Amino acid sequence: MVDTTEPTCSAVSCDRPAHLRCPTCVKQDIVEGSSFCSQDCFKKSWGVHKAAHKKHQGTQYDPYTTFPYTGKLRAVYPLSPRRAVPDHIPRPDYAEGGIPTSEIANRRSNQIKVLNAEEIEGMRKVCKITREVLDIAAAAVRPGITTDEIDRIAHEATIERGAYPSPLNYYYFPKSCCTSVNEVICHGIPDQRPLEDGDIINIDISCYYGGFHGDMNETYCVGNVSETARKLVDCTRECLDKAIAAVKPGMRYRDFGKIIQDHAHNNGFSVVRAFVGHGINQLFHPPPDVPHYANNKAVGILKPGHCFTIEPMICEGDHREVVWPDAWTATTKDGKLSAQFEHTLLVTEEGVEILTK
Repeated sequence: MVDTTEPTCSAVSCDRPAHLRCPTCVKQDIVEGSSFCSQDCFKKSWGVHKAAHKKHQGTQYDPYTTFPYTGKLRAVYPLSPRRAVPDHIPRPDYAEGGIPTSEIANRRSNQIKVLNAEEIEGMRKVCKITREVLDIAAAAVRPGITTDEIDRIAHEATIERGAYPSPLNYYYFPKSCCTSVNEVICHGIPDQRPLEDGDIINIDISCYYGGFHGDMNETYCVGNVSETARKLVDCTRECLDKAIAAVKPGMRYRDFGKIIQDHAHNNGFSVVRAFVGHGINQLFHPPPDVPHYANNKAVGILKPGHCFTIEPMICEGDHREVVWPDAWTATTKDGKLSAQFEHTLLVTEEGVEILTK
């Protein structure tokens, strides 16, 4: 029987129907990863795709051999196929097309949503699921397991609860969670690299259930880590705890940054500035922005019913980032370690409820 399935574009950030084949792949009889929807997608993917011409199908390889990595970590491809979500599970608007149109439209208003009682209960439910999924994924952390396997575990735990993994296809992100190892600040794409004794790994879990998103992450030590790594992880957790302790109506969103920065600097660490906390509700990343460094320009005052994340990223050395060619993985500029912790928070009349506790 002839396979009549229409291929999809092999570009990392595209899943449109593909009608073009790479000429070199045709000559070498390479089928997987050889189809593209347009010349533009083919050209944009060339730096990664050309590695397939030198490797046997299924062989692990680094697609960015000419990229100036800042540390020891390397990308390990091929990525596993996109994981399926059962049709009966409700999904956000970007699940198919990759673009969160409702979120983009909301960003123009810059208004911070005040949740009503029914919406707050929806947030509690999805955040409970998010907590459960992270705990299941974290229990699998050990030397030798790949980050792709952790992604599989997180994906299956999410859909078993009738939820959709929020990262999947969000601006074309290819996996169901983020796994950020050692010098990766955030947005690490799960791949075929096994964890090693002495690594640290952040697992970032986000779930969509009942029309609401939950979001949290934690950093874990793999086996026997260095004293510096353990101190960094502890300090990062403390930065989040100190910021959460200050949450109450009337506080400014800009004020969390000084609390976090003071504690990080007092311990000899730096604070990432490029990535921030955010609002969260029916949308994955609505207003407000919540920077983690002092003297920022964030707008907004906390009010009961606001739901948002605080998620400090603390670095051993330089706080500046370098992004890999996959357009997602952000590493420290000097290749030194980075750690992160995150909770989804609800502002109450009395102070705060940690929804992902």
